[in-house]
Amino acid sequence: MQGTVDGFSYGLITPLVAYLMACLGGALGLRCTTRSMLVAQSWRPGWLALGSAAIGSGIWTMHFIAMMGFTVRGIPIHYDKAMTFASLAVAIVMVGVGIFIVGYKGARGTALFTGGTITGLGIASMHYLGMASMSLDGKLEYNTFTVGASVVIAMCAATAALWAAGQIRGLLWSVGASLVMGLAVSGMHYTGMAALTVHLHGTAEPTTGESPATLLAPMLVGPLAFLLLAGVVVMFDPLIVMGKPAVVPAEHKPGIPARTHHTVHHDPARLRFRPRRAVPHQSSRTPQNR
Repeated sequence: MQGTVDGFSYGLITPLVAYLMACLGGALGLRCTTRSMLVAQSWRPGWLALGSAAIGSGIWTMHFIAMMGFTVRGIPIHYDKAMTFASLAVAIVMVGVGIFIVGYKGARGTALFTGGTITGLGIASMHYLGMASMSLDGKLEYNTFTVGASVVIAMCAATAALWAAGQIRGLLWSVGASLVMGLAVSGMHYTGMAALTVHLHGTAEPTTGESPATLLAPMLVGPLAFLLLAGVVVMFDPLIVMGKPAVVPAEHKPGIPARTHHTVHHDPARLRFRPRRAVPHQSSRTPQNR
């Protein structure tokens, strides 16, 4: 028997809050990735790791806030905590691989395609692993075509976000990119949910259990607190938050000032000019001696 599925049992509250969390994680991750390309080499891994954790936590939080509104009529839903947190780890690790590739190789060409693909697969893996953490008196089945469409959406969203991190420098443009990224991640989530059908086993009477909000809310506290702390870090200049070493090696940043500064103080060039200035003085003295 096919179960009656409702993904909006709380109305538009859960989709809107989930979308905002995806935007928050995307905004923090994009700002961290952009900042990593502008600071010294020694500070880059820290910013990339923070960006990976922000995007992964934002996507994971978005998924399970949206799942608070998911119900199957008459069937209690429970979640396996170990698998639920495993989905968070998968999201952070796979997103991190993609971000590190773009952070060190640049947001273009093969690096962008590889990083976007891995990050998109990480987003999709987190979604379906999180769905697998549900336990209920029934079987979850998916439409293959719709699942494939959700994976493609995740890959396109990740690639666009990584491209934006490499190209966009202004705060307003980063906010706009994060809004688009949040929309794409939410679209991927609900596309994946549209592929789902639940076939009930019918081995138990319809019962009432703990609501998904009661089950998931305690698990969301940690990632939410991390996102708030990451937001505080990104809001301030790294000179204030991370200390002077993040700003002192500005000479090593890519750009014209660093290159011109390097060539002006090139010692061999100075040595070439000094003998040339000394030669006319020697030649002017020889006629007087003769």
